[in-house]
Amino acid sequence: MMTSLIKRIPLGALLIARGKVPPDIIDRLLKEYKDTGMRLGEVLRDKGFITEEELAQALAEQFHLTYYALDHFRIDPEFFKKIPVEWMYRYPFIPYAQKEGNIIIVLSDPTNLAAMDDLELLLKARITFGIGAKSAILDVLQRSEGSDHVLQQIQADFKPVLITENEEGDEVLSIEKIGGKDGSPVIKLLDTLLLTALQKRASDVHIETYETQVFLKYRIDGVLYPAMDPLDVKFHPALVSRIKVLSELDITEKRVPQDGRFKMRLGARKVDFRVSILPSVFGEDVVIRILDKEYITADLNELRLDRLGFNKKDLQRFKRAIHEPYGMVLVTGPTGSGKTTTLYAALTEVNAREDKIVTIEDPVEYQLEGVVQIPVNEKKGLTFSRGLRSILRHDPDKIMVGEIRDAETAHIAIQSALTGHLVFTTVHANNAFDVIGRFVNMGIEPYNFVSSLNCILAQRLVRALCVSCKKIEPASEGLLEISGLDVERHRQTPFYIPVGCAECNQTGFRGRGAITEFLDLSDTIREMILSRRSTAEIRRVALEEGMTTLRQSGLEKVFNGETTLREINRVTFVH
Repeated sequence: MMTSLIKRIPLGALLIARGKVPPDIIDRLLKEYKDTGMRLGEVLRDKGFITEEELAQALAEQFHLTYYALDHFRIDPEFFKKIPVEWMYRYPFIPYAQKEGNIIIVLSDPTNLAAMDDLELLLKARITFGIGAKSAILDVLQRSEGSDHVLQQIQADFKPVLITENEEGDEVLSIEKIGGKDGSPVIKLLDTLLLTALQKRASDVHIETYETQVFLKYRIDGVLYPAMDPLDVKFHPALVSRIKVLSELDITEKRVPQDGRFKMRLGARKVDFRVSILPSVFGEDVVIRILDKEYITADLNELRLDRLGFNKKDLQRFKRAIHEPYGMVLVTGPTGSGKTTTLYAALTEVNAREDKIVTIEDPVEYQLEGVVQIPVNEKKGLTFSRGLRSILRHDPDKIMVGEIRDAETAHIAIQSALTGHLVFTTVHANNAFDVIGRFVNMGIEPYNFVSSLNCILAQRLVRALCVSCKKIEPASEGLLEISGLDVERHRQTPFYIPVGCAECNQTGFRGRGAITEFLDLSDTIREMILSRRSTAEIRRVALEEGMTTLRQSGLEKVFNGETTLREINRVTFVH
């Protein structure tokens, strides 16, 4: 290593040779910062001439070391048993791999020889160093710290704090009223359950009761997975009581459904939990919906329509519809199909500072800068319809209505679209064509509906294959037949299947993407709706005009290697 350090090429010369920075910029900055002690690479990065990744790549070349991108990397949990996390953050570095007693260490600063010597002494092993961007290394540490070993360390000093809100909306800490000591096994169980759910990106926690056992499950990317081994049923009453106390529900009532909510501070994060309790044959079943607003808001600047997985044609059409000056943009699909995320991405796209944007939602899941957001509060009488009437008196340009649930809200939303407002909203329906019948059944006149509507977008979410572990495998004849595909034509088609790795929690999938069905309201389609033609006829004409169905959109993702045939079959009908 010392030889490579002596013979290294100057960083400025490397960047000039790579065409990253012009020679005159290098010369000027070298003179300007000569006596400041700042290094050239840091100056170029801070001034925006190169990215952090480009600096890391140049340093790797300069020091004759390997560059590691680390985009989807996760640290092997075994390393946490040997190397304290504090060391990894101090330098910072990550253990990348171990081969024949040699540990590959990825760090960001190859000039810190003291740190490199310290690591060799601390680890007492042969080390091969590599280079990665500092932010990428810290991201890997954040992703990987949720391993079981580190989770156990965190839990030793970790205590969630219950939060309530007073009448003015200020947050105050409440006193926990559940009986028993702080070290109660049930309290620890629930705290661990919720912490692990957040770490695994779960959207819901399910507690299901049977005759002798209680099953705990997480919903991750729309699919249920076991959270841990089944519990003995004797723990069930205390666990449900704990959840009821947190949610301020009646712990003596066990025969009727109950709904509640609570908020907890988990480390530096504040997380909302929505609770639904349902009596079943063997006791009460519980579902806890997790609304981690800070996790969502952290990526809100990246929330753009082109990141949601739409096919190119539907994306162009939808973008055109949301930039109209007025009218209604309608997104439809079942619960959990990503409708709200799509509407927020659309609002982010059209959020011009000269427009007044007001939303009414149940609940407010994302927090958008420059947007007035109103949460529905049915206990206080603030319903969608009443809130929407008030919104119209606030002179809005664009309105988002979280969901059209009744005829009154539908009438007001359509009138708003007809009177010069751009209205974004959702409705529950199975596809773009069922929406038409849904509104007609609410008593909406087809003429008003057609006049107000810009487009209907139906969507579903499908799990995306983990890019780190997916592999190619031909589909069986049975799967091709079930999927409605020609066996002879697709016998040799390369299909991808999930495998499972540390990056995806052994599921084979990581994240979800949207498949869409965009119904453009052409003049022909409008005339057919006004004439009350059948859904089948309207669908046939829409397909002739080039509409992509949910099934076609899903198969496109399959052939692109983004998801699997079984996943598409799970969420769409085979036509």
